Amino acid sequence: MTSTQLAQTFAALADPTRLAILERLSQGEASVSELTEPFDISMPAISRHLKVLEHAGLVVRTRQAQWRPVQLNAAPLAEVSGWVERYRRHWEQNFARMDAYLAELQAGDPDGPKQ
Repeated sequence: MTSTQLAQTFAALADPTRLAILERLSQGEASVSELTEPFDISMPAISRHLKVLEHAGLVVRTRQAQWRPVQLNAAPLAEVSGWVERYRRHWEQNFARMDAYLAELQAGDPDGPKQ
């Protein structure tokens, strides 16, 4: 995933309405009118949110006769998860070093903390 794609994914996830749309789509495909129902916003507003999600690759619109269902595409979320996982390992290492330092301080080590 390029940094541009990652930024688009994060930007799409930054809005609570878009997060709610993705949550709904995780249960199965839906039409735009079905996605509009739980919100107090217009169908054109939902369509604009869907365009942002579609641009980020998080949703796919298909056509089945007259019905145009929207489906979740979770692949970008898996890529974001992998990106976050790399940083989680870094944070855990830092926390482990901080835990060791705090343990030394609490033990009253006369030589002070080791670096």
